[in-house]
Amino acid sequence: TSAQDLHALLRSRGAAVGLTTVYRHLQVLVDRGEVDMIRRDDGETVYRRCATEAHHHHLVCRVCGRTVEIAGPEIEVWTAAVADAEGFVDVEHTVEIYGTCAGCATAPAVP
Repeated sequence: TSAQDLHALLRSRGAAVGLTTVYRHLQVLVDRGEVDMIRRDDGETVYRRCATEAHHHHLVCRVCGRTVEIAGPEIEVWTAAVADAEGFVDVEHTVEIYGTCAGCATAPAVP
């Protein structure tokens, strides 16, 4: 969900809140680790709340934005090996795999 989408939803429900306030509160949630902030291919920043707090990765549909949380034990092994080979410690990573979900792939083309 984008900050603009959330702002529009809040306004439609009668909340007298400014867009700047929405951005500020979203940033607090990002800083606390309660939501993820990602930049879409079109450059727009969107926010999402994950179902799990455990470390995981995402498959993201570049058409509709649908996101699926995935475990990636192979990625963890690879990341640790690459970091170790290069002498890096205290390593963190984020993996977002972009593609087209089955629903969008089979949807009829819109003229």
